[in-house]
Amino acid sequence: MTVVAHLSDPHFGTEVDAVAAGLQEELRAQPADLLVVTGDVTQRARRGQFLRARAFLDALPAAPRLLLPGNHDIPLFDLFTRVTRPYRLWTRYLGPELEPAHEDEALTLLCVNATRATRRKHGVISSDQIERTARRLETARGALRVVAVHHPLAVPVASDARNRARGADAALERWIDAGADLVLGGHIHLPYCISVASRAGRRAILLQAGTAVSRRVRRGAPNSYNRIVLERGSGGRAMCIERRDWDASAARFHTAARHEAAETRAGWTLRTLP
Repeated sequence: MTVVAHLSDPHFGTEVDAVAAGLQEELRAQPADLLVVTGDVTQRARRGQFLRARAFLDALPAAPRLLLPGNHDIPLFDLFTRVTRPYRLWTRYLGPELEPAHEDEALTLLCVNATRATRRKHGVISSDQIERTARRLETARGALRVVAVHHPLAVPVASDARNRARGADAALERWIDAGADLVLGGHIHLPYCISVASRAGRRAILLQAGTAVSRRVRRGAPNSYNRIVLERGSGGRAMCIERRDWDASAARFHTAARHEAAETRAGWTLRTLP
């Protein structure tokens, strides 16, 4: 069994202290084998915000972690730095990699950076990124193959379609057929778990996270994160996906939604659990 904690959009600089402390407490009490944060770690890519993000992460249990930049993690108002060295503070405080990866026998997780200095908030996945990621999926040794992107590749609400990354359709098509089982994302502060299929009919799971600790929550979507349990039994591979929402009255996270995904010949089936 492997446990992955999927956080997104903490927007340090706008964090709610009680929520951040509650999330730290939860992740210490229920440590994950791998932590992935799908972008917008800071609100405005300022030094103090990166320091707060780093302090939050350093207080968590030691485990591999993958951090992916979002559009808020490059300067907005400092145009010279945005154009010449957009990731200067990111690499100083959060590490040198913009597309980190993790691979072991249980899973392969590949991050794809869709941010661009020339685009204020919308993401782009280039044809080179699509093909490079597909080739890595095809040769991955991990039992489960996961791709993480900040911007969503598919949305259930029509009004969110404008927030999809440019190249989303081509990326999903190529990656699913290359063996992607799970695609993680954030950006729109709306958590959801859906099944998506390529034209060839293979199905994968797309999992979006809400904002982990920011006060910039979306209506009807409190602070949350995803907890993914990967299992392999006699019946094949399976995933149990929990959305953990912040309950302000109880000052703790609780399970707000549960999904079970099971592998079949045509990819992955998904059902909602009571």
